[in-house]
Amino acid sequence: MARFRRLEVLQAMIESGLVPVFYHDDAATARNVAKAVAAGGARVLEFTNRGDSALLVFTDLLRWCEKEIPGLILGVGSVMEPETAALYINHGANFVVGPVFNADIARLCNRRKIPYCPGCGSASEISRAEEHGVEICKIFPGAEVGGPNFVKSILAPMPWTLIMPAGGVDATKESIEEWFRAGAACVGIGSNLISKERLAAGDFAAISGKTADVLRWIRDARGKGTG
Repeated sequence: MARFRRLEVLQAMIESGLVPVFYHDDAATARNVAKAVAAGGARVLEFTNRGDSALLVFTDLLRWCEKEIPGLILGVGSVMEPETAALYINHGANFVVGPVFNADIARLCNRRKIPYCPGCGSASEISRAEEHGVEICKIFPGAEVGGPNFVKSILAPMPWTLIMPAGGVDATKESIEEWFRAGAACVGIGSNLISKERLAAGDFAAISGKTADVLRWIRDARGKGTG
C-alpha cells in the first residue's frame, strides 16, 4: 500500500518541479542513488521497470527508503499494462509513470488513489488522459514531440493542463529555463542527471550536486530563486 496520499505526491511533483528517473539492477547502487538525489533536495524518485530484477530491487529500495529517507516518494516508471501497475502498487509504489497512455492503468490507479502520469504526444492524447483522471501528463519523448514550443502551444487552448516533459530535458540551466518558461509543471530527467558514467564511478556526490543545481535552476526559472 502506498504511504503517501495522491494529493501529497502530486503536490511534491509540482512544488519541487523535478522527478529524477533511473534504473539499476544492484540494490546497493539503487540505495545510493536514492540517498544522493534526496541529499540534493529531490522529493520524488522514479524507478523504472526495465530489467528482470526491477521488482526485487524496487521492493528493497522502497523498504529501505521508508526507514532511511522517509520523506522521499518512490514510484515506478516504464509501465505499459495494468498487470504490471497492479504488481508495483501492491508492493507500495506511490505513483505510476508510463511511456504511453493506457485506460486500464488509469482506472486501476484511480481506484487506488495513485497518481498516473502517462506518456502523451498530442493534444488529443492529453485530453483523453485527462478524461480518465490524469492530473499530470508526461509528454514523451519531449524533444521529438516538439520540445518547449509544444508545451507552450498546448497550454494556449488548454491552460488547465499540467505537463511533465521527459526525454529531451537536459540537466543544464538553459534547458531547465526553456522548459519551465514554456509552462512545464515539472520535468523528468534520467541519464542526463543520473548518468551511467557517474554510476560506474560511484560518484554519488556529483549526482547530489547536479540534483541541487537543477532544483535551483527550476526555482530561478519560476522566479522564486536567489540566483
